[in-house]
Amino acid sequence: MRFPLSALVLLAALLPARAQAQDTCPDRSAYEPAREIIRDLGKIVAPNGVQETYAARIGGIDQWLSVRGQDRDNPMVLFVHGGPAAPIMPSQWQFQRPLEEYFTIVNYDQRGAGKTYNSVAPDSIADTIHIQRYVDDAIEMAEYLRKRYSKRKLILMGHSWGTVVAMHAALKRPDLFHAYVGIGQVVNTRENERISFEYGLQQAQAHGNAEAIREMGTIAPYPGTTPITRERIVIARKWPQFYGGLTAFREDSTYYYRAPRLSPEYSDRDRCAIDAGNVFSLGRLLDEFLQVDFTGVKEFPIPVVMFMGRHDYTTPSAPTERWLRQVKAPYKRGVWFEHSAHMMPWEEPGKTLVSLLEQVRPLAVEGDAGR
Repeated sequence: MRFPLSALVLLAALLPARAQAQDTCPDRSAYEPAREIIRDLGKIVAPNGVQETYAARIGGIDQWLSVRGQDRDNPMVLFVHGGPAAPIMPSQWQFQRPLEEYFTIVNYDQRGAGKTYNSVAPDSIADTIHIQRYVDDAIEMAEYLRKRYSKRKLILMGHSWGTVVAMHAALKRPDLFHAYVGIGQVVNTRENERISFEYGLQQAQAHGNAEAIREMGTIAPYPGTTPITRERIVIARKWPQFYGGLTAFREDSTYYYRAPRLSPEYSDRDRCAIDAGNVFSLGRLLDEFLQVDFTGVKEFPIPVVMFMGRHDYTTPSAPTERWLRQVKAPYKRGVWFEHSAHMMPWEEPGKTLVSLLEQVRPLAVEGDAGR
C-alpha cells in the first residue's frame, strides 16, 4: 500500500532533520522525451493566447506562477493549490488544457512550495509560515494579476488546503473577485477529521481488515479530547484514503504522485522541492490548520460554487453541503461529483469543465459586461 500524499507529508515531518536532508535529486532525464511531447502538445499557439511561467515579487519574496490560456480576453482564474505545499503546476498538464479554451488559468507555487521553495532560503521565511500570510499573498497575487493582465476582477478557485486560504481572501477582499469556487472545501477541520476517521473504520470493519482496525483503535476515539498530533493524523488519514477517500475507487493515486516526472514546467530540483516544501510547511501550519472553522460564516459577499466529491473523505463533503445550505450569498450552487473523491479535476475533468462553463463563467462574463 502506498500512503496518500497527506500521510507521506506527515510522516516526513516526524523524521529528524538529518534524515530529511537531500544532497542530490533523482535523475529523471530518462523522462525528457515524454516531457517534450507533452510540452509540444501544451504549447499555446493561438495568436491571442498567453503562456508564461515566471516569478513575481509577492509578499516580499519571489513566487513562481504559470499563466496559460488560448485567449487572454477570457475570464481569468486564480487557482490556490492544496497541501500545504502541494503545487498544481507540475500536474496541471493532466487536466487543465480543456479549461484553457474558456479561461486564462493562473497557478502559483505558494511560499514554501515547489519552485517558490527554491527561490528563497527557507530559514529566511520560516517565521512567515502562517495562514494569514498565505491569505495576504493570495490577495496581493490577485492585485498583481489584475494590473498586469488588465482584468477588473478574477475568478478565485481553491482546492483542499487552498480553500482555507481562498475563503479568507474572498471574505477579506470580495471586490477582487467575480466568484469563489471551492473544490474539496475545508469548512471545519476537526469535523472533517471525525467523519474521515469514522468512514475509514467502517470500511475496515466491512472488509475485515484486522490491521486497519487494530491501528485505528490505537487512536480512538478520534479526534476526541486528546490533542491531534502528527502521529494520530497519519493513522487517521491512512485508511480512509486507502478505501478511496482521496481518489474514488482507488487505494492509491500513482497518477498524481508521479505527475511531476512528466511535467514540462519542473526541473529535477523543482521536483525534489515538493517533498522538501511539504516538510518545511506542514509542521509550522498544523496547529493553525486544526483550528479552521468557517461554520460561523453566515453570509458570503460574492457568488460561491462548491464542487463536492461524493466519495471525498479527505475533506468530507457533508459539512460543505450543510454550510452551503444555510449561508446567504448573491448566488450559490453546489455541484456533486458522483464518481470523485477529493481529486475532482483529475477524476472527472469533463464535469469540471462543464460545471465551470455552466455555473461560473457566466458570472464573470456578466460581471465584466456590467462594469
